[in-house]
Amino acid sequence: MSILNILNIIYVVAVVMLAFGASIFFHELGHYWVARKVGMKVEEFAVGFGPKIYGFTRNGIEYTLRWIPAGGFVKLPQMITSEALEGQSTEPVPPAAPWKKIAVAFAGPFMNVVFAFAIATLIYFVGLPVAVDPSIIGYVQPDSPEAKMGIQEGDRIVAVDGHKVQSWQEVALNTIVARTTRLPVTIERNGQEHIYNLQTSTDNAMGLKMLNLDPRDHPNVMEVMSGTPAEKAGLKVKDVIVSFAGVPIASRDQFIDLIRQRGAQPSQIQVQRDGKRVTLSITPTLDPGTKIGRIGVVLGTSEMEVYVVQKPGPSPWAQVHDVLVKTVETISALVHSHETGVGVQDLSGPVGILSILAVQAKTDYRLALSFMILLNINLAIINLLPIPVLDGGHILMSIIEKIRRRPLSLKFVEVVTTGFAVLLIGFMLYITVYGDIIKRFPLYRAMFDDHAQVEQSGQPADAAPPK
Repeated sequence: MSILNILNIIYVVAVVMLAFGASIFFHELGHYWVARKVGMKVEEFAVGFGPKIYGFTRNGIEYTLRWIPAGGFVKLPQMITSEALEGQSTEPVPPAAPWKKIAVAFAGPFMNVVFAFAIATLIYFVGLPVAVDPSIIGYVQPDSPEAKMGIQEGDRIVAVDGHKVQSWQEVALNTIVARTTRLPVTIERNGQEHIYNLQTSTDNAMGLKMLNLDPRDHPNVMEVMSGTPAEKAGLKVKDVIVSFAGVPIASRDQFIDLIRQRGAQPSQIQVQRDGKRVTLSITPTLDPGTKIGRIGVVLGTSEMEVYVVQKPGPSPWAQVHDVLVKTVETISALVHSHETGVGVQDLSGPVGILSILAVQAKTDYRLALSFMILLNINLAIINLLPIPVLDGGHILMSIIEKIRRRPLSLKFVEVVTTGFAVLLIGFMLYITVYGDIIKRFPLYRAMFDDHAQVEQSGQPADAAPPK
């Protein structure tokens, strides 16, 4: 590994830790600042959970940095929190008025929203890289329902389920969160738009809905190793990989990632050969040591991902509004899981969040800043849920206390809060281990290894990338 690569990794790690830590810091700063202003006792200001890395005490308040970067807390003994997370209070304190506790609880999410708008304002001035990934159809199966409807190679998808799209990423997202398996898709050809009701498919390794249409760019086979699954399956040099295990292939790294995940699993691979699509059966070998699947081919390099900088960037409100729309669509997809196929296993935990942030930081710092808007808005929304141990739970219990005109039982609140804290930690471990590490970590690694180029010109976002 070269010195340049090592420095790049150090830079990415530093950016990720700084960005994620800043989101937690500003959230906790909101609690801390309002608590001090309304005269509540503050015992500790902590970023992270678990054992302490570093700490110091000033004016009777302990400031700590902890090992698990999955949150943080301000220890406020007048607000019943979880001793399992924050430890036991050092001394008894008088009760605080419900309105003070509501103000303190609300201040954390509010600061995340303020921080998101501050980042969005910065992006407006420095510009925002936009991926050049036009949603142009690259291949249509000749006898498929889509072909019989008249859809052709070179057509551009401009809307999915009523939502305008400009990239394949947007096509995939709107397809996944749609509540039906048959979607209205608007396709443009020669300046004219046509609407087709297209049937989606979930017969793929990811188990999520996809249109039966492919992007333009696919990796190609440069060499087939002797005695390998690729040779046995009948793969040939110059074959263009179209799909694998039902997943449309748009890049070399995506294809490699899927192969690695499907060791010893029989799979269908579709290639384009001499202008025709050929379907082959292949079973990747499973390396007993690494548990990684292999098929034995040398692939041509994938197209470089190209970004052009939109400067000035979108308005701060437009950026936050876009995040809110995507968040609402994601929540709706989860609520209607039976229709969309999206479940909790598809959510990202701390590992996934940090991995995506690392990919964005490696490509361009402005993409990392844009992801921070999403992160902070979602932190605010999640923390306002009326669940004990979250800020929304504190607000709910304080409202109940105000209505009852007497505090809730300390023992009851502590048991409930600790119980939900354990459930929350268990849930985070589940989506981290199953979703981030087992299911998607190879994909994150492949994304990190992708090459990208950021053009500083004012080229429009839907322009074709350089060849």
